[in-house]
Amino acid sequence: MTPPSSLLRDPPLLRPRGSNHVGMRQFNERVVLQVIRQHGSLPKAELARLTRLTAQTIGLITTRLEEDGLLIRHDPVRGRIGQPSVPLALNPDGAFSIGIKIGRRNTDWLLVDFTGQVRQRLTLAYAFPDTQVLLPALSQHLNTLRDALGPLGPRLVGIGVAAPFQMGGWHKLLGLSEAQSNDWNALDLGAEVQAMTDLPVSFAKDVSAACVAELVAGRGRDLKTFLYLFIDTFVGGGLVINSHLHGGLHGNAGAVASLPMQLPTSPGGVPEQLVVHASLWELEQRLQDRGLDPTAAYDERALQAPFATETLAWVTQAACALAHCVLSGTAFLDLEAVVIDGSLCRPLLELLLERTRLALAQYNWEGLWRTTLVAGSIGSDARALGGALLPLHANFAPDRDLFLKT
Repeated sequence: MTPPSSLLRDPPLLRPRGSNHVGMRQFNERVVLQVIRQHGSLPKAELARLTRLTAQTIGLITTRLEEDGLLIRHDPVRGRIGQPSVPLALNPDGAFSIGIKIGRRNTDWLLVDFTGQVRQRLTLAYAFPDTQVLLPALSQHLNTLRDALGPLGPRLVGIGVAAPFQMGGWHKLLGLSEAQSNDWNALDLGAEVQAMTDLPVSFAKDVSAACVAELVAGRGRDLKTFLYLFIDTFVGGGLVINSHLHGGLHGNAGAVASLPMQLPTSPGGVPEQLVVHASLWELEQRLQDRGLDPTAAYDERALQAPFATETLAWVTQAACALAHCVLSGTAFLDLEAVVIDGSLCRPLLELLLERTRLALAQYNWEGLWRTTLVAGSIGSDARALGGALLPLHANFAPDRDLFLKT
């Protein structure tokens, strides 16, 4: 693959962009980049208004960012009075990152440019990951994406890895032995990837990374506080409060898979968890028991014959379970919205939302403000894209922990 390039000469080396702990000038540069990322393109006068920086400061900052290849100029826009304004935008070739999503059914690699667009993707599918196969593939595909950049290679700023905290969790559901589960849970995937590269590696829980993608590039542009639910092999969640990703004490906030679905029915009885009722794993089992291809749970075949009968039965069960989760989350967090996304096809996601809304209508909402249920905007790429956004925001956002709109 020949990467597109808007730089006609060898790109200058990227200078590190500091945070507010390093210097005000570098911090202001990050603020300018963040505002342009949010709005797409802006003239200098509008940048000054939105950032509350002086016109002279904006001029110095944008000149420096242009020299570093991080900004490009669009065609002048002529108004009725005065000189035409020149919108400034992020240079797609200004910086790159790689996002890796390591899941229980597949691993995805995304090469992402400075604007957050996916330039190239690679995928490895499996029934469950084997470390002897996966780790060499991680290294090989990293090198493939890095080599694809050619002369823009020095503009690759980092790698973000998104994976479950416990890949071997719920091993009995997956049919794994306890030894297999323990081996995976003891593996430090972030450290394994770091050993493969000289670039900095960031690690995040897979659904937290997906939540970051939704916050930065999706519904989070309009919503400030929301619970995020992602339907995959196992359901998972994330939490955004006041436009910040909220990790909790152990980085595990929004761990909805473990939510009990009922009270214990007898002393010593253990209620089933949400993971059993609202995960695509359950749909896989339904299809497999009928002699059908279980991978149809993840694509458009799910709503087609002969798969549709089992899919519709799963939707009914999952919608009731998700409604219980949504109501519980609203009671604890007073949510503005609940965003639901996943690895399932879009028509199936819309059907699941419709049925979940109907299930929510059966609950007693007295004492609560009803929340809004909306579809996520990223889809199956959310976890890998969120991983790729981690190094971009670490290098160019005003606050390394921000994930915040100006």
